[in-house]
Amino acid sequence: MTDEIKTPTDDTPELPSYDGPQISIEEEMKTSYLDYAMSVIVSRAIPDLRDGLKPVHRRILYAMHENGYTHNKSYRKSAKSVGDVMGSYHPHGDSAIYDALVRMAQDFSMSLPLIDGQGNFGSMDGDNAAAMRYTEARLDKPSEYLLLDIDKNTVNFQDNYDGKESEPTVLPARYPNMLVNGAGGIAVGMATNIPPHNLGEVIDATLALIDNPELTSSDLMEYVPAPDFPTGAVILGRSGAVKAYNEGRGSVIIRAKTRVEEIRAGRYAIIIDEIPYQVNKASMIEKIAELSRDKKIEGISHVQDESDRVGVRVVVELKRDATAEVVLNQLFRFTPLQTSFGCNMLALNGGKPEQLTLYKFLSYFISF
Repeated sequence: MTDEIKTPTDDTPELPSYDGPQISIEEEMKTSYLDYAMSVIVSRAIPDLRDGLKPVHRRILYAMHENGYTHNKSYRKSAKSVGDVMGSYHPHGDSAIYDALVRMAQDFSMSLPLIDGQGNFGSMDGDNAAAMRYTEARLDKPSEYLLLDIDKNTVNFQDNYDGKESEPTVLPARYPNMLVNGAGGIAVGMATNIPPHNLGEVIDATLALIDNPELTSSDLMEYVPAPDFPTGAVILGRSGAVKAYNEGRGSVIIRAKTRVEEIRAGRYAIIIDEIPYQVNKASMIEKIAELSRDKKIEGISHVQDESDRVGVRVVVELKRDATAEVVLNQLFRFTPLQTSFGCNMLALNGGKPEQLTLYKFLSYFISF
């Protein structure tokens, strides 16, 4: 049985005539998608190499600076700071602004936290921060060295989204924040993943390059041998870091810092003092317990999290007949006690994304 072809009736409305320009849908898709991609790259996901910040982070710091929420003043409700940023500079969702503010206050996410938070700002166990109406925040002292002399025509300003206020296009950073705190972001067709580094090492390398502009990335590695993660842990080998610093891409293997301790007569335990960067501690402990229950790792009798405000301490108690080195190697193999960090040193240079070596990062910063 075939479907009947319906013909228009006298009641069918006539389409209005169109005398405007004809637009190719193919060309319109290309143009619109390219505009969207560039907006995400330049205005959202990729940081500027000069101050190491994405627009949302820059606007948070600038708004708090303008309102006087400095490190030597009292804390202010996070909701107040979020509202200031959203109303004046960043007309997007309040949750995205608050998430960015929270991360800048986490000492397990940032080598040098830029926000001083009071209240629950999350944890290494993956706990979310408390709602913004409960937490309080102010600028941390390192932020001052990103904002110092901003009112002395040190950087260019641009109109905000409605043209009623102005905002800086970049902050006059006094240190290479991009390398110190790292960055991560996924744009359209590209991504960045820059590891954090030790502040002292980065400054030493910067001063060395100022004194001798002929230094190469390999020479600068005498000052910055490898990334330095805020959660500690140990980097295995230097080949990944060498490749990242010389080519802009590389993979660094990170292993938890562990030791074997006699907890009572004849009984030993593996003590985990530091864990790899961006590893969820609670999930890691659950993974260890699960593998032990399933007999995929033999020799574990109990796992206990004894971490506190001072630091991480996870106790993996061993059975009497277990060999600590064997169990430890199994943990490195099957759990997040050993991970890799894929370095992708991509940042905006003059508004354009560029793959950067260690030398280029520091030389561009010095010229800024």
